[in-house]
Formats: sequence, C-alpha cells, structure tokens
Amino acid sequence: MMTKPSRPAFLDGTVKQLLIDGEHVPAASGETFLTHDPSTGEVLAEVAMAGTEDVDRAVAAARAAFEGEWSHFTPAERQAALLKLADLIDAEWDELARIDTMEMGRPITSSLAIRSMVVRLLRYFAGAATAVTGQSFADSFPIPMQAYSVREPVGVVGVIVPWNGPIFTAAWKCAPALAVGCTVVLKPSELGTITPLRFAELCLEAGIPKGVVNVVSGFGDVGAAIAAHPGVDKITFTGSCATGQSIIRASAATTKKVTMELGGKSPNIVFADANMDRAVQFSAMGVFNNSGQVCSAGTRLFVERPIYEEFVERVAEFGRNMKIGPSCDPGTQIGPLVSERQMNRVLDYIRIGQEEGARLVSGGTRLTDGELGNGWFVPPTVFADVTNDMRIAREEIFGPVVCAIPFDDFDEVMRLANDSTFGLAAGVWTQDITRANRAAKRLRVGSVWINHYQAMDPAVPFGGYKQSGFGREGSFEMIDGYLQTKGIWTRID
Repeated sequence: MMTKPSRPAFLDGTVKQLLIDGEHVPAASGETFLTHDPSTGEVLAEVAMAGTEDVDRAVAAARAAFEGEWSHFTPAERQAALLKLADLIDAEWDELARIDTMEMGRPITSSLAIRSMVVRLLRYFAGAATAVTGQSFADSFPIPMQAYSVREPVGVVGVIVPWNGPIFTAAWKCAPALAVGCTVVLKPSELGTITPLRFAELCLEAGIPKGVVNVVSGFGDVGAAIAAHPGVDKITFTGSCATGQSIIRASAATTKKVTMELGGKSPNIVFADANMDRAVQFSAMGVFNNSGQVCSAGTRLFVERPIYEEFVERVAEFGRNMKIGPSCDPGTQIGPLVSERQMNRVLDYIRIGQEEGARLVSGGTRLTDGELGNGWFVPPTVFADVTNDMRIAREEIFGPVVCAIPFDDFDEVMRLANDSTFGLAAGVWTQDITRANRAAKRLRVGSVWINHYQAMDPAVPFGGYKQSGFGREGSFEMIDGYLQTKGIWTRID
C-alpha cells in the first residue's frame, strides 16, 4: 500500500467560490456541490453551484470588461499577459496536474506529461495576438474608393469545457479568445471544476483585468443559460453530441457564432504490412489512454484479416500488462473512470456488446480488489468479431473499450470506416505511402494520423466532420472563430 500523498495547497478545505469580475463570490442561491476523487470516492472540495442569476452577473462583468479596460490593451500588451500566464502555469504545473488527476482520474504521469502542450498552446496563441490582419481590396465601385477590412474580437465568449482534461481545455479555448481581445464566461464540468477556477486566478495574476475571465461552476442548467444568453456573442463547446445539439438550439435565438467539438467513434486501420510492434502499442494507447475518455480515441480497430487474430491478441495482452491503480500513483497507467455513473455506462455497453454477439477477449468487469474497491475502475477491454452495425461499434462508449473488426481489402475498409455518424479522427497503419495517402483522402474525418495515433499541436487544426462538430481548434482557424470582419469604405476623389 502506498503512502497517501499530501493534498495540493489549493485544496485547502475552503469552499471554492465562483470567480466573477475578479472576485470570489458565492452562488446567488448559496448552494454548493461536492467534487470527488474517482480513485477513492473521497470528497475533494465543496464548490459553489451557480444558477442563471450568476450567469447574468458573469456576462455583465465580461461585457463591461470587453467595452472597458481590456479594449484598450494593445495586441502587444495582450501578448505579454498571455506569456506571463504561460510562465505562471509552467511554474505551478505540478500542483495543477495533481489536482486534475485527483478530480477526474487521469494518471499523474500522464497529467504531468501534458505540461509542454499547455504551455506551448498559451505561447502559440500569445504570438497570434500581434498577427491578426485585415486586407485591402481592388474594388470596381464607379466612384473612387479605398476599401479595406479589419478583424475585430467577436465579444463575450461562453466557454463550456468537459471533464476529461479540465486545465488543458480551459487554456485551449480561452487563450485564443484572450489573444484577440474577447472576454470569457467559463463553465467547467461539475466533474472537473477546480483547475479551471485556478486558471482564472492565474489570469488575474498575469495582469489580465478583472471581468475578462469569469468562472461559473455548476451543472447543465448553467451551460444552457450561457448558450441562450443574449449578452453572449459566441459559444465554444467540447462534449457530447447530444449536449452540443442542445446548445446549438439554445443559441439559435440570438444567432451566436458557435464552435462544436463533439464525440467520435474513430476508425484505426491496420494493414497487414504495418510495423506490428508500433501499431500494437499506439492502437492500444489510442483507446486505453485516460481510460478511453478521449473524444478522438481509436475505438473501432479495423485489422486486415491475415494479421487479425495475432494483432487483436497482442492489443489485449498489452492492456492486460498495464498497471491499473490509484491515479496519484506514479506507476499507474490506467486510472479510474471519472464517476460511478460513467463506469456504469461503460459496463452497460460491455454487456450490450456481449449480447450482440461480440467476443470478449479481455477485461469486461469492474475491478474491486483491495485499494481499487472504492473507485470506479474498468480494465482495458477488447472485443473481437465485432460488426460495424453493432451498437458498440456505432455509439460512443467513452471508456477503455476496443471494438476489433476484420477487413479484406482497401475499398471495404474505407466504406466501413466512413459508415459512421461521426467523423472526428482516424489512424492508418501501413508502410505503403501511396496507400496511406489514398486512405487519408478517402476518410471523412477531421484528422488523420499515419503510422501514429493522437498527435496534437496548437499550430495544427483539430475538429470534426459530420456529427463530430464544426469549426476548428488549433491553428489560425481557431483564431478566426473569435473574430469578425468589418469592411470599411473611404471615398478618395
């Protein structure tokens, strides 16, 4: 039994209040909720539970900041603030990573490893602050005119982030908004609240004025109120397709700009000539990482028939050899699912898969032995002999569950891979570069990884086709989502 680690200083036993207009304030109702460690079931913190009145306060603060002090910051000053924020987060990363790990269950080694990505994205978007440009136009208007355009911040942005990467997604979505001069009302998941609150505090420490970043913690009614609020100009959301559809409907009345990064059922395609060792490792981790709680996880594993049985068994064996344990143990490779509800959802899908006739190769049951008994642990689970019409192959499980499907030729696997309501990502494993690029062209997804899985960088666009959403995150395409274009005409005769 490991020695229980000390609690991070930010988890000091006090109620974590809302952050509105630079001040920590209780919810108007006075209500709170508890957040738990999924490894142990223990209470981590008591958190203020916002309601619609709190959303109104946060939006008013964001609007005042947008029209006030923040509007007078030059691009270079916004850049400097974001660079300072990056330095602060870098310096505090060990504690931020531990809090994320304790609240949502990502193994601590994995949480620590994304430091570079978070710091890089803040610095990347800081650089973008001084790179926004308009255009001049050679117009043909009959009276002499000079026509040009300027790019302006869209205004108040409602940022609704999921629980599977709280500090990462808070930074990922807020940084480009702040870079171009928008203000933010941030709604974290009730299962991943604490580090987004700390992120907003660090924004203040970095010199970003009060009211620019506001945090309203709570449940789905808070996100719905932000989506419908007439004072919010744009929504950016990452989460389930069903919730995304609700947000789109709620935003329609005020015709907000909307960016949706939704679910996936991503195909990972392994041809017989693939580098077997590398393909096994990355195909396994492409699903088992973060206990499968990743939107772009390669959960549909298509394997060419000559190597199908061997490959599936090797992926299952890889999963069996992974260390499952409490998320704060540095040796843990597979931590818990985020909640009892999510665990039960995953277990229900495992039962459905067996009822549908899929062959359970490994995993498939809750782990309850010893120190795992109080948490929400499901081991890496591999199904073989899955068909593409089974529910486990069509619906997002969001757990460490692989659905392995054999195929015989290129055209067949392209048809099967695209036969999905989702289109977020795909992997292709082959040493034939022509075949790899033919596949990348045919796949109806937003990201294709060739001989790798799950590479991400702030300079590269990420997003989905079909019901996996619209709009892009990362790259200057993400910056564009926080800007609007104004055409200006000047008569010059």
